[in-house]
Amino acid sequence: MHILIVDDELLARSRLRTLLGDCDARHQVTEAAHAGDALTQLAISGGRAVDLVLLDIHMPGQDGLALAQQIQGLPYPPAIVFVTAHADHALSAFELDAVDYLTKPVRLQRLQQALAKAQRATGQGVSLPSTPPAEGEALLIQERGRTERVPLAEVLYLRAEQKYVTVRTTTRSFIVDDALADLEARHAAHFLRVHRSTLVARRAMRALERHYDAAEGEGWAVRLHGLAEPLPVSRRQVAAVREALAA
Repeated sequence: MHILIVDDELLARSRLRTLLGDCDARHQVTEAAHAGDALTQLAISGGRAVDLVLLDIHMPGQDGLALAQQIQGLPYPPAIVFVTAHADHALSAFELDAVDYLTKPVRLQRLQQALAKAQRATGQGVSLPSTPPAEGEALLIQERGRTERVPLAEVLYLRAEQKYVTVRTTTRSFIVDDALADLEARHAAHFLRVHRSTLVARRAMRALERHYDAAEGEGWAVRLHGLAEPLPVSRRQVAAVREALAA
C-alpha cells in the first residue's frame, strides 16, 4: 500500500515508518508534517495515489479531524486510521468513517490489525468467496427468556445500533449483545462490511447503485435479495462491494 503519515512530530513519524517497515517492507511510505502539506500531496491525484492515511489529531493549525473531513470529500478518498496520544476523540473519529483508531505509543500488533482493516476497506485484502454457510451454522439469540438459533443462511444483514446489533432476516429482526466487530471476525466468510455500522450477507448482494441519503447526501447503496430497502455503502467500501459482486 501507499501510506501517508500525517503528524507534526518528527519522532512520531519516524517511529511509524519503522513499524510499517516491520509490518511489510513493500509499503510505500510518505510523510506530511501538517494538514496543508497532506492536502497538497493528496490533491495531486484526488487521493487515488494514496491508499491509507495514518493521521494524528492534535496538530498546529488545522487538526486531524478537520483534515479527515476534507479527505472524505476527495474524488478517491483513502482509508483513514487515526493515530493519537488522546483516546477521547474515538467517537468523533468513527463518525468520520475511520477504519481504526490507534493510541500512542503504537504497538506493532495493533498497527498490523489496522493495516489489515485498511486493506479490506480499500479492496486490497484477500477476496473471500461468497459461499453459502455450512449447514448448522447459526447465531444464538437470547430473547425474552428463551434461546433461539437463527441460521446464518437466513441472515441478510447485521447492523450496530446504539449498544446492540440488529440481526435482520427476510421475515423478522432480532437483537444481540455481540459487538459488530466480533461478529465480523467470526463470520467474515459470510458477511462483508459495507458501512461502519453494517455487515451484509455476501450471498444476498445483488446490486450496487447510486443512492441519495437525506443525512449524507449523494452516495452508494447495496441491494440485497429479499430486502426492499437498499443499504448505504460508505465510499471507501464501494470497491470491496464491487469486488464481492464480481466474485
